[in-house]
Amino acid sequence: MAEQATIRRPRRSERRKSPLAQAATIGFVFGVLALYLVAVGLFLMFHARWIIVDVLSLGHATLLTIGIATGIAVARRQAELTPSAIRLNSCLAGAIGGGMLAILLLAMTLIDLRTVFIALSRDLFQALTFHVGLLGGMAILIGAGAALAVLGAVLSRCPPKIWRPILIGVLAVAFFGVFQELLQIMMQTNAVVDAVRDLLYTWDGLSLQGAIIIFAVVAGGVFIAGELKRRGVVLVRTETPVQRRRMLAIRIILLVLGLIFIPVLAGSYIGQVLLLVGLYILMGMGLNLEVGLAGLLDLGFVAFFAVGAYTTALLTADSTHALAAYTALPSLSYWAAMPIAVVMAIIVGVLFGIPVLGVRGDYLAVATMGLGEIVRVLVQSDFAAPLLNGAQGILQIPKPKLGGFELADPVDLYYLTLVASAVAAYFAWRLENSRLGRAWMAIRDDEDVAQALGINLVKIKLLAYGLGAAFAGLAGSIFATMLTSVYPSSFQLLISINVLALVIVGGMGSLPGVIVGSVALVGLPELLREFGEYRYLFYGAALIVMMRIRPEGLWPSRIRRRELHAADEEVPEADVAAMEPLEATGANLRRSGS
Repeated sequence: MAEQATIRRPRRSERRKSPLAQAATIGFVFGVLALYLVAVGLFLMFHARWIIVDVLSLGHATLLTIGIATGIAVARRQAELTPSAIRLNSCLAGAIGGGMLAILLLAMTLIDLRTVFIALSRDLFQALTFHVGLLGGMAILIGAGAALAVLGAVLSRCPPKIWRPILIGVLAVAFFGVFQELLQIMMQTNAVVDAVRDLLYTWDGLSLQGAIIIFAVVAGGVFIAGELKRRGVVLVRTETPVQRRRMLAIRIILLVLGLIFIPVLAGSYIGQVLLLVGLYILMGMGLNLEVGLAGLLDLGFVAFFAVGAYTTALLTADSTHALAAYTALPSLSYWAAMPIAVVMAIIVGVLFGIPVLGVRGDYLAVATMGLGEIVRVLVQSDFAAPLLNGAQGILQIPKPKLGGFELADPVDLYYLTLVASAVAAYFAWRLENSRLGRAWMAIRDDEDVAQALGINLVKIKLLAYGLGAAFAGLAGSIFATMLTSVYPSSFQLLISINVLALVIVGGMGSLPGVIVGSVALVGLPELLREFGEYRYLFYGAALIVMMRIRPEGLWPSRIRRRELHAADEEVPEADVAAMEPLEATGANLRRSGS
């Protein structure tokens, strides 16, 4: 008797919304985003900064971006519709988003909202109405929202050879406009560069003429490069392995030259930022050995950084709390104290790992965080005060000297950090590809299986803690000379969290990923320091977006990429067809056996 088919009623979550309902929802979401930026004061802060002087502020550019993004979101969600229907729905979504701002303007005139949202001031009202009054401002917001959404939908339907040059050109203009103060300082080198600066900038910022020039040059260059690639024109051929190796060598040489000459051309501030990035690269390479390769989640990593800094201070400082002040030991030079600081960090790293050898996973993170806090409390305690001077720290740490030349400038110390990072990167690369590195990866994947294969877990884990601590100790030694003083407050838990974040964002187990993560999470926030505490909002938002888009990291290792995307790889149909007879045979054997 044939079974009667039952018709299942679709769940509410499975019912597809109509295109107009989808467009309205998207418009509402982006409208809420715009309202949030306005209500918390971000828009007004952005509006005070010009991208193009007297033409476009950063605040209005943010609203333009939200309007265009609304149309792009509608076009991607409704790709199966006709172009005219997509444009119509995008227009509706943009009008809804702009209408929500228009409703806010109306509410500001009828109700005193500043008792709740202090950012809703008269200046904000003038910025949102474009100084044309309430009705005119409302009409502009609704009309501009609809028009921008349609523009976004049209651009999303264009081929990449059209929208890619436009996007990169606009981003270039935004970069030259937002960072105009820094770029103008960097362009004060010679008469030729000064002439270029005068062509692009006025005293207040990027001029309209400069914005057009930048957009034309960048967008035109991207378009021409894309056309040459599409037509098969190859400027430099890299078909053979020898040619590929040659191109790789050229890229490395250009990168090294850039790292050498950028601080000289950019000035002390950029040198200071690059110095900080270099210190985090050193710590990131050490933590990458522990977390990325060995799978040992260490949140007390900052303790090794502190050991390197305090050891260097005690051995070199001209202070009453240096070892030379109350022992027969003479004050050492930095070059003699640095290896001792690294060795002390290794010793502390090994001692640090002994209590947590049998701890795994999340419990290991909590245990190492506790050990790191113990070190910090001991440094600040009265027990260690005669040696480490408690919260007052150790002062008068001398700068490193090479002969008669003192490395006093941030750019000079940057070169020291660059050399130290290069040497450390070589050792980290050799460790990763060594037998020890493979043992670390084995215990990361499965400790029990690794132990069954003959790997000594105690030895391998302690080596991971000790060698990882060596990189942090080297970074701490340079950090002490950079500040010429060390304080317990400089070694907070947040440093361990930041180092772990850059390892994850760059790509766990990837040495290039550590460098990229340091630039993204340390260098860029430093360049955004002028935005005050709001830079941490950008920092957090960037982390969330990055983890959603690229969970494997910006530059992941091949193994990590394969692990995270193994489920995305589909089995070819030919393999499935070949497996079906085997599955049928196996089923017959099981039935015959029963």
